[in-house]
Amino acid sequence: MGGDAVSGAVAAALVGGGFMGQVHAHALRAAGIPIVGVASSSPQSAARAAERLGIARAYADVDELLADEAVTLVHVLTPNATHAALAAAALDAGRHVVCEKPLATTSADASALASRASGTGLIAAVPFVYRFHPMVRAARERIARGETGRLLSVQGAYLQDWLLAADDDNWRVDAGQGGASRAFADIGSHLCDLLEFIAGERITRLVARTRTVHAERGGHAVETEDLVGMLAELQGGALVSLLVSQVAPGRKNGLVLELHGEGESLRFEQERPEELWIGRRRESLLQLRNPDELQGDAARLSTLPAGHPLGYQDAFTAFVADTTRSITEGAPVAGLPVFADGVRAARLTEAVLESAALGAWVDVPAEEESR
Repeated sequence: MGGDAVSGAVAAALVGGGFMGQVHAHALRAAGIPIVGVASSSPQSAARAAERLGIARAYADVDELLADEAVTLVHVLTPNATHAALAAAALDAGRHVVCEKPLATTSADASALASRASGTGLIAAVPFVYRFHPMVRAARERIARGETGRLLSVQGAYLQDWLLAADDDNWRVDAGQGGASRAFADIGSHLCDLLEFIAGERITRLVARTRTVHAERGGHAVETEDLVGMLAELQGGALVSLLVSQVAPGRKNGLVLELHGEGESLRFEQERPEELWIGRRRESLLQLRNPDELQGDAARLSTLPAGHPLGYQDAFTAFVADTTRSITEGAPVAGLPVFADGVRAARLTEAVLESAALGAWVDVPAEEESR
């Protein structure tokens, strides 16, 4: 089954057809990857998703999808609690996998899934797509070249308002479907992945506070957090301050990261992805994305000329393109977020919840490098 998955042409199928199904479908098509079909929670749901997304085939269930020899790559886009089992089934069927984060709702399950993928020859990726903004790569490369100097501190936030009101509800609010963490697992994981990716350093210890603003939504009790405040330390000693919230009025997708080194500061704002602010004691500057002036992956990912803005969907397309390239080349290309990065996010999430429960600093367990 899936005999061409490792070395043949890439063709994808989706499991789940909600908002992320639309994003993934668009990215796959923009990257030139055919979409064979879609499965969902029921045959009826799959049929609706296929019609909405313009996909020819709606599978009755995941088993039917995995029995289709035409499928070499499976995108898992379902509620969080189902991720690990679906990704494992796809791997066992010999398919490459893209699994939305969180990879699993516990670090033990995420680690087991990463171990399952290891040594299969299959590509198993997690869409931490903010890595694929060219100016993120530019910031990462400045730090790697030593231009920023030793990092002293980091300040960051990921702010949204889509769950601001008490009557705002979503399956993610339900711990049974979304897991024990909501705001941090959903968007804080992106912020920490971006921080560690740009800095080239791990968070070693942290202290966190969580808050649930509305005790009830949609007639049921809320057990997951609406916001998280966190202090942390990096391997090199830099101090980190982060705020994550899904109840910040007016903020739609406000991911901001600012890193302060001995030589310069760097600031990236996801809602202004064409810019990188470079702060200096004298003559700070705003670098605008221009492939003629960028180097390395920053230039490679600048797929349009200067003045032609690239955004969120373009970053997603770049992630899919690098996933496909990894499948073709037989190994993850540099910078591709893989299942080990999903394990990392799960361990950080559990450290945040543990710290909040204890009211104390906790160490973050180390794991294999994957960035």
